[in-house]
Amino acid sequence: HPLTAVIHTAGTLDDGLLTDLTPHRLHTVLRPKTDAAWHLHDLTRHHPLTAFVLYSSVAGLLGTPGQANYAAGNTFLDALAAHRRAQGLPAHSLAWGLWEESSELSGHLSEADVRRLARSGLRPLATDDALELFDAALGSGEDVLAVTRLDTTALRASGAVPPPLRSLVRPAPRRAASERQDAPGLAERLAALASEERDRALADLVRGRVAAVLGHADVAEIDADRPLQELGFDSLTAVELRNQLVAETGLRLPTTLVFDHPTPRALAGHLGDLLGVTGGQADDALLSGLDRLAPAVAAVERGTDAHGRVVARLRELLAAAGADSEVRTGPDPREADPAALEAATDEELFALLDDLD
Repeated sequence: HPLTAVIHTAGTLDDGLLTDLTPHRLHTVLRPKTDAAWHLHDLTRHHPLTAFVLYSSVAGLLGTPGQANYAAGNTFLDALAAHRRAQGLPAHSLAWGLWEESSELSGHLSEADVRRLARSGLRPLATDDALELFDAALGSGEDVLAVTRLDTTALRASGAVPPPLRSLVRPAPRRAASERQDAPGLAERLAALASEERDRALADLVRGRVAAVLGHADVAEIDADRPLQELGFDSLTAVELRNQLVAETGLRLPTTLVFDHPTPRALAGHLGDLLGVTGGQADDALLSGLDRLAPAVAAVERGTDAHGRVVARLRELLAAAGADSEVRTGPDPREADPAALEAATDEELFALLDDLD
């Protein structure tokens, strides 16, 4: 029987960040995609084919984290379909999304991975639905088709609509400039909090983003002092966490963020430093406490034992702050009235000598 159709379904994965790719990792993914598809095209182009179907992926059309090599291979398939059509040859490149039925390509995905894809708007296809769409695609006049379930509500909420989908999914409405100016930013909201509340708010923010990336429904499951890698983070989830924190804070953060600051608490402290709400600023709670003490200190009667003890304690605190030589609590003793010196007690004279030191 003559050969009348070719369906190329081969593919393999070797996911990782772009900076981690090597020639070997590229070859592993591109060989079954680009090499095999090109050989099939070259060897069958003189056959009277009625169908030449390439199994591509939405990774090539939309981009998916950590799949630069896989996206490149599938984009080649889309280009090959267009190339064949330009030569008058049959071709369809079907850019599949996730199927519900597990395969060698999707069997490694965890529930958290599936939920992460769902947040980007990609929902699994039931096998029966996928096969119906396969038949419909072959009856279309398009050389490249995305074949996937798309949750437009989730995609819109994500705030990151890929350019090819912007005619299908309206972005969330932006607030008016006046409204944005009136609404306090994250740094401003944090700066209004006392130190302990600020630290807790930052830690809760990070824990909430960590829970979302890992697919935990309850932020209480995230221990602020447990290393993120022990919680299940890898290079891909680390990038997703970085992206979520960029959106939350408006900061430019490196892809190594999670590995440079390995626990949620350490990461929260780093964000606080970058936002300018921790480190280098006076502690609000401490200043409030000193303000409350000021009237009581002023009420202590001068010349009494209590006054001497209070002054001595305040000097100790100044020394602890490294400011004992910068701040004096009274007039320079070298300018004291001689008559006052004559009337001074021994304790007061020794106190004056301490000030001279």
